[in-house]
Amino acid sequence: MTNNENEILKRIPKVLEELRVKTPLTQCITNFVTVNDCANAVLAIGGSPIMADDPQEVAEIVNIADALVINIGTVRKEQIEAMKISSKQANKTNTPITLDPVGVGISEVRNTTTVDLIKNNDITAIRGNITEIKTISKLFNVIDDTNTAKGVDVCDDDIITEDNLKANGNIIAKTAEKLNTVILASGPIDILSDGKTTIAIYGGDDMMPLITGSGCMLSSIVGSCVGAADAFDGTLLAILAMNKAGEKARAKVDENNLGTGSFRAFLIDALYNTDAEELVSQSKIEIL
Repeated sequence: MTNNENEILKRIPKVLEELRVKTPLTQCITNFVTVNDCANAVLAIGGSPIMADDPQEVAEIVNIADALVINIGTVRKEQIEAMKISSKQANKTNTPITLDPVGVGISEVRNTTTVDLIKNNDITAIRGNITEIKTISKLFNVIDDTNTAKGVDVCDDDIITEDNLKANGNIIAKTAEKLNTVILASGPIDILSDGKTTIAIYGGDDMMPLITGSGCMLSSIVGSCVGAADAFDGTLLAILAMNKAGEKARAKVDENNLGTGSFRAFLIDALYNTDAEELVSQSKIEIL
């Protein structure tokens, strides 16, 4: 890695320290499929989750929260209302908002909800797979076309590889610049950009997509991290910690001839034991 890449990684210990000292109260409006895992992931990394999503109270919760996470995994009318109310209030209180546009592109309600949230609010960070990010790029006229999402999973043609890394990095950078936000596209190789600096992040494990909620957990962790630190550095900490936790969880699974259920538990354990110096010395990033 270059000196510039090493300098970026050297900022991570301070970010993790700030997270654990502040213990940011992280309001997560997320889907019922993964809500428990998201709460446990936030606790493990050092945040404090609250999973309030009733329109009657979300504005009050935002008033005391350090971060807001919006996940559109299982959109319902009441939940969409809660997302709009809480986002509006978060902008009034300067509370950072992290958006996970789960499955955007597969239905009109997901498209309109995502566009509405981005157009009408200052979104601090967006975390999705590359198909979801490209769909947002299309919806905001950054690119002309994109592949159709495969449910809530990435389209096979979009999977980030060394061959398409720079092209995808360019799309993400342009989208981040246009939307004035930090964007993290997670996959076999992750891409992070604030429109000025764009980096590829290597790591993680191919068992991570085999458990429901790994992406949702990551987005919730991003929310906690940006609730305690700079948006770019906080998002970087989140993906580095998740990748390292995935690697450690897989090692334990293989060592004991276990499966995805155990992987899920080991993942939370590893997040709890996140070590900043280990992230600095063992992570690999590349400035694109």
